[in-house]
Amino acid sequence: PVQILTYLDGVVKVEETELKPRVGFLYPVLSHNISVFINATRERDSGQYMCTVNVVDDATSTGKNIGVINLTVLGKAPPGHPGSLRPRRRVPRDSPSAPAVPPAAPACQLHGNPAVGANVTLSCASKKGKPSPAYQWQRTAPTLQVFFPPAQDRAGGTLKLTNLSLDMSGLYVCVAENRAGSAECSIVLEV
Repeated sequence: PVQILTYLDGVVKVEETELKPRVGFLYPVLSHNISVFINATRERDSGQYMCTVNVVDDATSTGKNIGVINLTVLGKAPPGHPGSLRPRRRVPRDSPSAPAVPPAAPACQLHGNPAVGANVTLSCASKKGKPSPAYQWQRTAPTLQVFFPPAQDRAGGTLKLTNLSLDMSGLYVCVAENRAGSAECSIVLEV
């Protein structure tokens, strides 16, 4: 862990990190509220922050008073924002330490003419999501039916239904999901 802010013997010290000009205590420390602020947050500020309080001359408190919070910053710094041009270590999109954004509500669409014997494709696409969401189609009514490749493309969000029959009518639900959350849409197929 990197120390970013300390209070010791009445002195606040902000460590030399990229947060230095943007971080501080929200209230005077002696008010006993040791909330901190981070101004002009950006995606790379995302991560786990830990607060430890060690009381001087009380060895039993050392390592006991610890608070941890996970911060996720959504979006990017506006163009020309100070620091947005600095080189930075890239975290792979699917790395567990990369900030995650849940999928936006996807849009479900029907492609083709749903007549008996015809082929149609159901598509499902979410405009947001980090890492990119995986898609799962299922028919929920009148009976539950799940789908697998090659009929279903989990990465592309499509479901190909071939040689349609009347009993394929029903409510089809698509769930877009990544490690940050999920969202769904549905479409009624009437053959």
